Amino acid sequence: MNKAEEREIWIKNARIITETGIVSGSVMVRGSRIERVVRKAEQESGSREGEADTYVCGAGADIRFPAREIMSAEQEKVIIDAGGLYLSPGFIDIHTHGGGGCDFMDGTLEAIETACRMHLAHGTTSIVPTTLAGSQEGLLSFLALFEGMEQKKEGCPEILGLHLEGPYFAPGQKGAQNPAWLRNPDPKEYMEVLSATNRICRWSFAPELSGGAAFLQELRRRGIVSSLAHSDADCRQVIQACENGLAALTHFYSCMTGVTRRNGFRTAGAIEAGYLLDSLYVEVIADGCHLPGELLSLIYKIKGAERICLVTDSMRAAGMPDGEYLLGSGQEGIRCIKEDGVAKLPDRSAFAGSVATADRLVRTFRRLTDAPLYQAVKMMSLTPATLMGVEERKGSVAEGKDADLLLFDEEIRIKGVMARGKFVKFY
Repeated sequence: MNKAEEREIWIKNARIITETGIVSGSVMVRGSRIERVVRKAEQESGSREGEADTYVCGAGADIRFPAREIMSAEQEKVIIDAGGLYLSPGFIDIHTHGGGGCDFMDGTLEAIETACRMHLAHGTTSIVPTTLAGSQEGLLSFLALFEGMEQKKEGCPEILGLHLEGPYFAPGQKGAQNPAWLRNPDPKEYMEVLSATNRICRWSFAPELSGGAAFLQELRRRGIVSSLAHSDADCRQVIQACENGLAALTHFYSCMTGVTRRNGFRTAGAIEAGYLLDSLYVEVIADGCHLPGELLSLIYKIKGAERICLVTDSMRAAGMPDGEYLLGSGQEGIRCIKEDGVAKLPDRSAFAGSVATADRLVRTFRRLTDAPLYQAVKMMSLTPATLMGVEERKGSVAEGKDADLLLFDEEIRIKGVMARGKFVKFY
């Protein structure tokens, strides 16, 4: 190991957000991993962090150094006084289309990195770039670009894999998806996609479509997380899909069925299946626009933090001023507007994704529900890590896990971001 990899970085005097609550203490990072988590009682009983230069980052203190200085310092040990700030696991966004003026389908590495860095600044240390329904050629180009991109690029969130949203959707639940690109699952088509890369980790589609059952089985065989989205499936169809491997409901409530009447008889929909089936994870866009506080509270009451994944579902306007933007790539995207804290179709008939960031989701969910902070954080970290099968190294402040850490204040304003053991942001 080089000196930077051997160096101890202590973050002390922090309120550490754990899986079960909040404790006072310190965390020591070496290299890219968390090596020690020391609670306050253990510190008071004789555990010492040793002498080192202290760089202050307190809740009311000015930042005394830029990130590059701490990482280039020659000290064997560096202590950062968190000044009582919260120390949280890095956020994990498993559904995002872009941000910072760029879409992941724009077709350039510069666009991908711009969007990634914008989300990193808001606490997202692991990310799953997401597509929209489009042409086969556009999708294959998207996959080829990511094949050549480093998944753990310094200064960016770690790319856990790719999430394909569509194009196998029900036209009646298109939402902001371009109807011209919607179609049924075609083995010739999706096998070409699956053969092009091994980076696909999620695929959202409507399982009730013709060919949907065979497609679901193929995803299950490959270990790809399957999610229902833009679907007309009723509750029984969702139960059947769940028995065949369906794992989650994409943007819960949005573009899926609820209770309907058929010949006078009530029929439960996908929403009711989400509540009924304990095993199903649900994505929640907790931006305060897509779902009101009453529904957020209901989802939390029934599903609990262990089955809720907060997602931004953000498009390129996230982190940008109000105005007109494209949803999707510059070649195949559709026009939308950003206003009132959300993206909309020009006729304002439907939302067009969100403009949220991960810190906003945690802040909003905590404000609109009775969920304690540690549970809101879990829904943005450990729960998505578990759904994606990376909980052994991501999602919590625990010894041996990746040093993806955040410092933030009572208002969930990000003060520091550490990605894989390196501070990339200080405010």
